[in-house]
Amino acid sequence: MSNRAARSPRNAEKRRKKNAHAIPRKKVSGITGNTIGARTKAKKLAGQRRVALAKAAAAEA
Repeated sequence: MSNRAARSPRNAEKRRKKNAHAIPRKKVSGITGNTIGARTKAKKLAGQRRVALAKAAAAEA
């Protein structure tokens, strides 16, 4: 069971109204920034792209 307090009806209504007024923004499509996770993911994706390009070049030759 979660340890957070249940929202009162008034507070729940307030949250809904605030969310309705919020500016819609795009969801982040991946990890951003200079974190270990982001750098690892970028390195992995770069390697996958390099392999794909090498395969495409080999198929043409």
